[in-house]
Amino acid sequence: MTTTVRAAGAAHFLSLVPHLLGFRPRGSLVVVPFAGRRSLGAMRVDLPTGDLDDLDRAAATIVGMVCRIPDADGLTAIVYSPDSVADGLPGVAVLAAVSRAADVCGLRVADLLSVGADGWGSHLDADCPAGGRPLQEIDDAAGGAGAPPESGPVLEHHTAGAELPRRSAAERRVVGGALRALETALAVVCGIPSVGRGSARDGAVDADALAAACELDDPPRLFESSLALDPAALDPARAALLTWCLARPALRDVALVQWATDAGGGAAALEAQRRWEEGEDYPERLGRIMWGDGDGPDPERLQRALAVVRQVAALAPRRLRPGPLALCAWLSWALGRSSHAASYAERALEIDADHGLAEIMLSFVQVGHLPDWAFRQRGHVR
Repeated sequence: MTTTVRAAGAAHFLSLVPHLLGFRPRGSLVVVPFAGRRSLGAMRVDLPTGDLDDLDRAAATIVGMVCRIPDADGLTAIVYSPDSVADGLPGVAVLAAVSRAADVCGLRVADLLSVGADGWGSHLDADCPAGGRPLQEIDDAAGGAGAPPESGPVLEHHTAGAELPRRSAAERRVVGGALRALETALAVVCGIPSVGRGSARDGAVDADALAAACELDDPPRLFESSLALDPAALDPARAALLTWCLARPALRDVALVQWATDAGGGAAALEAQRRWEEGEDYPERLGRIMWGDGDGPDPERLQRALAVVRQVAALAPRRLRPGPLALCAWLSWALGRSSHAASYAERALEIDADHGLAEIMLSFVQVGHLPDWAFRQRGHVR
């Protein structure tokens, strides 16, 4: 659903930017693309540094993203700096680089703004005081006009919300016990070894663990039913089962495709995985989903999956945590939250430096690669 809010001026526009992003930017370059007078979302990168060539490369990357957005014909760029505006607005070189890149791409520059530690101003405003304008003007504009009617909560910084849920050591021990019972059942009944250590010891097979193991006969059904769970009340046996699945790249990728599509997509991914293991090529149409090409997934479906997988990562034993963490990274990236994706991927790589999906996700973020569907935004400001 599209929400349109008319900005009364530059100060009001700046008060709305955190609502477009979902957090308060700091040490950042934010670019807001426009189609005519209508904004098309917002993009944030760490505030670029370096010499002129470095700034031009960074500007070319983010302006290139604007060029990928359908109907985008202009932009506003904003530098959020910890520096004072007393000696002039910060970010002059960065914004000049953005302006040059926009000119090369044929995009109009609606405004170039800086928000410093003690003031703000527009580089295109000939009447802007030398020491900038007071930050109180932004606060006053926010209070007077209000946030967009459908705006969600605004987090304090771009990585806020990427912390794993708090789960107690006792809860993790219970899940660890359920996982050991599951691994024993799979080893004894099916001959399937555990991940990250030797095969489970022979022993009595727990009835609940055997029932959980039987769910692996139909992974798409397991993954689809997981979307209906209450993440905060995740059953230890279910948490163990999902941990076991997400530690295995083949099953993890089935879950990824399914949560980005539907149960039929999961079944197709499972069959494709089986055929690939027999030497056939993996279907391009499924691979395109993983790389972020094509039609966008249902954001609510991705958010439900992310809520569940975050809990799984919080409850999983450390040796198996990289799998759910890497999937958290992909789901965050698919939702357009690159900063969160990098945070999850880095934590996965701290445990397993060679984790494939985590390496891919971190490289995506580092080169500024976003899924194609991330360039089709819904919130607007005029």
